[in-house]
Amino acid sequence: MSRRPPRRPRVVIFDLDGVVYRGLDPVPGAAQLINSLHQRRVRVRYATNNSMASREAYVERLGAMGIPSSVAEIVTSTSATVGYLRHHLPEARRVMGVGSPAMIAELQAAGLEVIPVADVTHPGYQGEPLTDRVDAVVVGLDQAYDYLRVAVAATAVRDGAAFIATNADLRYPTPRGFLPGAGSLVAAIRAASGGVDPIVVGKPEPNMFAEILEDAGVEPAAAVVIGDNPDADILAAHRSGIFSVLILTGVADAATADGLAGDRQPDVVVAGHAELGRLFDEWLS
Repeated sequence: MSRRPPRRPRVVIFDLDGVVYRGLDPVPGAAQLINSLHQRRVRVRYATNNSMASREAYVERLGAMGIPSSVAEIVTSTSATVGYLRHHLPEARRVMGVGSPAMIAELQAAGLEVIPVADVTHPGYQGEPLTDRVDAVVVGLDQAYDYLRVAVAATAVRDGAAFIATNADLRYPTPRGFLPGAGSLVAAIRAASGGVDPIVVGKPEPNMFAEILEDAGVEPAAAVVIGDNPDADILAAHRSGIFSVLILTGVADAATADGLAGDRQPDVVVAGHAELGRLFDEWLS
């Protein structure tokens, strides 16, 4: 059953790639709609599973497309992980980071003591317990990932460290095909740890949207999610109790939308930002 749209939504959560831009190109109408929402004092957040880039980089990228934004409006799977640790695992102060330099820097900027996994690995490692205490292992996309990093991270998890995945995307698209995503790395550590299940922060789990709502002080019924991926954005919205809009500017087309069911079925489907703008005109009138 579809949810009713919120009367005068207080926060709108946009996915980025496929919704606001496609690769290096802005999606037609996105800037106009987002700037209109700002003018009407509707808060906007941008939610991405990407843990490779900093929030500052996204601010710069959006600005180049005519969309002014602030770091506070950008929610990456890393920044959401910081919020998750703060709210749910405040005792986790010493963190092993398996991920990009941007992920490591974001964790450090939050005041966490971060041990990059690369600083712990050595060629003679044989699976012995680590000499330094680790409260949590945070895993994102690490393009230098190797056997020893799996081994060391798995040891920390086996020894009791919380196992946190910024996201569980098994692969991601490139201009020439696909590459393994953070979820592939997470799966290897899970297997090597003896089957310890990670806490997944990013979409389609509800933790990222929960962090956004808590930070904004907004109930789910007063929010809207705009996404192009039924398996990530729409599923996460439904798991979070948020009204969802599938926009057909990214990975889903009309035929895909017609075949959706269950929690992957959006509350509304729109072809593009012009149609979405007309809906917001109704909801904000």
